[in-house]
Amino acid sequence: MDKLYKELLTINQSAANSLLEGLEETLTLHKLGLSPELHKSLDTTNCIESVMSQLGQYTDKVDRWRNSYQLLRWTIASLLEIEPNLQRIRGFQYLNLLRVKMREEIKLRQKKQGVGSSTSEDLMAGIHNDTLKI
Repeated sequence: MDKLYKELLTINQSAANSLLEGLEETLTLHKLGLSPELHKSLDTTNCIESVMSQLGQYTDKVDRWRNSYQLLRWTIASLLEIEPNLQRIRGFQYLNLLRVKMREEIKLRQKKQGVGSSTSEDLMAGIHNDTLKI
């Protein structure tokens, strides 16, 4: 990775910085040992970019949002509208396993950093309260 970073640095500083930003996430993705299907889906930002692009078809024409509540309503309405067009993530059946592995990884990192229990509980609650239905 260092070799690639140095090569990118001479060609495109922004691309080199992006590589460094995503390096830990990429390595974590490999370390979690995901199924090949799920790994392939989460290896890129394509699924997020697709949603954002489709949302933009509904929200980009708004010149001025009156308040954050209006923005939230439009986003929710747009998501409901585009939902039938969204494709399922390959390997979606392994998302619960991913959640378990993420919890384990968070606990390990917190142990290394000596994070207090309240922060730990907040992080775990955030993962546990995920409304993802499979």
